[in-house]
Amino acid sequence: MNKEYIEELLINKKFNEVKEIIKENNEYDIAELIEDLPEDLLIKAFRLLPKSIASDVFVNMDDDVQKNLIMALTNKEATSIIEDMFSDDAADLFDEMPAVMVTKLLTNVSKDTRTTINKLLKYPDNSAGSLMAMEYIHLKKGLTIKESIDRIKSQKDDFVSYDSCFVTDENRKLLGYVDVKDLLINDMDTLIDDVMKDCESIHTTMDQEEVANIFQNYDYSTLPVVDSEGRLVGVITIDDILDIIEEETTEDIEKMAAITPSDKSYMKTGVFETWKKRIPWLLLLMISATFTGKIITHFEEALATYVVLTAFIPMLMDTGGNAGSQASVSVIRSLSLDEIEFKDIFKVIWKELRVSLLCGLTLGIANFIKLLTFDHVSVTIALVVCITLVITVCVAKMIGSSLPILTKKIGLDPAVMASPLITTIVDACSLLIYFKIASILLGI
Repeated sequence: MNKEYIEELLINKKFNEVKEIIKENNEYDIAELIEDLPEDLLIKAFRLLPKSIASDVFVNMDDDVQKNLIMALTNKEATSIIEDMFSDDAADLFDEMPAVMVTKLLTNVSKDTRTTINKLLKYPDNSAGSLMAMEYIHLKKGLTIKESIDRIKSQKDDFVSYDSCFVTDENRKLLGYVDVKDLLINDMDTLIDDVMKDCESIHTTMDQEEVANIFQNYDYSTLPVVDSEGRLVGVITIDDILDIIEEETTEDIEKMAAITPSDKSYMKTGVFETWKKRIPWLLLLMISATFTGKIITHFEEALATYVVLTAFIPMLMDTGGNAGSQASVSVIRSLSLDEIEFKDIFKVIWKELRVSLLCGLTLGIANFIKLLTFDHVSVTIALVVCITLVITVCVAKMIGSSLPILTKKIGLDPAVMASPLITTIVDACSLLIYFKIASILLGI
């Protein structure tokens, strides 16, 4: 079913047919169908949704569409949607909205919803507290399995996940968890204390990237969140983690391309805003590249004597930059996955040194044959170029592998030490190596 057909039905006021189409699709597909409609038709389509799925469709819409839609609906309609949303989704929505609108909407929701959302909004951005939902299965120690199941049934619409039931003491301190499977296979009069398991928890202030790593490393689908006193305050589920992984990966890719990260998609970022994200790094790299020009200027006499040397400068710089980029990207990715730490720096350098020697020698031999066969240069010139090539590849991989680790050690994001910056540094090094070897072998 395409969006044009839905639009045509809405324009012709064939609302019953639209309702029939809605019945045949899930919440995600419905959101995909209607979110790109003109605002007036979007509102009409949204109002045709059954109340039972309206909030789920809303959550699956683009952030900007959500904001515009919630502001266009009546106070009663907006309040109904917010009341039906899970707390983490509602907090994300409010975080993107103007303060005046937030105040207006919070005034209309229930006291409990308002209190919950306000709590979440107070946590630092990108922390576990801002990510968690406050709708979870909470059982107190001492309950039987029958009492626990009755409690779950009585609140069946209030939970973000049914995978685990978290057990606390009378002060809400987290004690452990019970698998739903254990509630089904054990006798009804069994105490949950007897089937309870130890439970890892996340602190409210933990960074979201660290939370995502825990989920990935241990294959969790749900984890409890506790405050500084160990009291259960919320849960984080795997669907939130998938969003975080995508967000963090996108941010790393942008930094590795020398672009200031943006929280908007490419098509929704304006030209001026895109310029602001890119120009600082371009200016920095342009200024740093002037060192390359200074080196070439310093060796003008050598180049005038052996003009043929000039022809191989781009090849040497490009090869060095590419070799450094290969090493830096591999190390940055390993750092983000916690596969290597600062203590492994010498292991990494030793590995990259051996790899660089193999790569450098292979490139050097291939290039030596090319220079003599096709370029018809002297053996001495060929040696200058090829020896430079081998050393440049080695130096480039040393720089590319060590700088990200050192950057992370001092508390900065290693992604900033990626391709563009590594390439600029290696360019200068390759020229210095080139002219030094030329001066030794050619006597200039």
